[in-house]
Amino acid sequence: MKRIGFLTFGHWQNAPGSQTPTARDAYVQTIELAVAAEEIGIDGAYLRVHHWARQLSSPFPLLAAIAARTSRIEMGTAVIDMRYENPLYMAEEAAATDLISGGRLQLGISRGSPEPAVRGYESFGYIPAEGETDADSARARAAVFRAAIAGAGLARADTGRPDSTVTLPIQPQSPGLSERIWWGAGTRRTAVWAAQQGMNLQSSTLISEDTGVPFGELQAEQIAMYRAAWLEAGHERTPRVSVSRSVIPITSDTDRMLFGNRRETSDQIGYIDGGIARFGRSYTGEPDVIAEELARDPAVQAADTVLLTVPNQLGVEYNARMLETIAREIAPAFGWEPALA
Repeated sequence: MKRIGFLTFGHWQNAPGSQTPTARDAYVQTIELAVAAEEIGIDGAYLRVHHWARQLSSPFPLLAAIAARTSRIEMGTAVIDMRYENPLYMAEEAAATDLISGGRLQLGISRGSPEPAVRGYESFGYIPAEGETDADSARARAAVFRAAIAGAGLARADTGRPDSTVTLPIQPQSPGLSERIWWGAGTRRTAVWAAQQGMNLQSSTLISEDTGVPFGELQAEQIAMYRAAWLEAGHERTPRVSVSRSVIPITSDTDRMLFGNRRETSDQIGYIDGGIARFGRSYTGEPDVIAEELARDPAVQAADTVLLTVPNQLGVEYNARMLETIAREIAPAFGWEPALA
């Protein structure tokens, strides 16, 4: 059965029309939207983590607050930029948050995306070793983080004996969390690597390569390659796969005023980090039309989880109404049923 969740960047700006003029507004409203989404029957509340920008940057206090205010909904990230993370401190925070949630944490991690700062992670004190790229550094940090949450001994115990080989794991530990780590893959090759590593797959609204086929077909190919690599690797569990979509149903005069002229009918091609990328289109229009389009989207059909980006600066009431419309009139067309049913 498919799951759906909302994905918020948590923008804030003191500008006309913004319902999130301050950082506090963005964080508090994200908690409130998660509570509303759970009441609607939505399955997940996900955060996009950015640094050096007026967007969500410190996910674990926010995820723990969502966990404390809800009882069923998953909460997670899509994604955490591992170039910025101390993997052992992150492991402690993640385990504590997962325990508070009762095992509902779903953590998407990756190398990250372009940002306002030039090599901003170096200002955090994380400088790649000589000959190491920032992508290498992110993957190395991810490996240490995953070992830590799996209970590996990573510090030598002070036993009073210099020849002691006793090691200590981080505390706390949260059983099962190691199987709920996702890698945000921007290419088909990275998706194959994620499968080989035994991580779930997150694929967003862009892929950092282009073969000339529509975005949904390219993303479906990415997912197929991931699942084939997973089977070849011999992992015992069934992995999860998510895709992100921008969906804005037009059902009111406010919707028409804000988004009525933004209907897109095709993908876009652009450049990120010096390479070509294909961007998936936004789905804006009447709910029944969007429902038919998403039902035909091969990547949406191939994934088990669909993350819906929300215009968070329009406030909790607007976004909750939008999610309710999607849940009632759009998501059932591509195989979703409400969790409260």
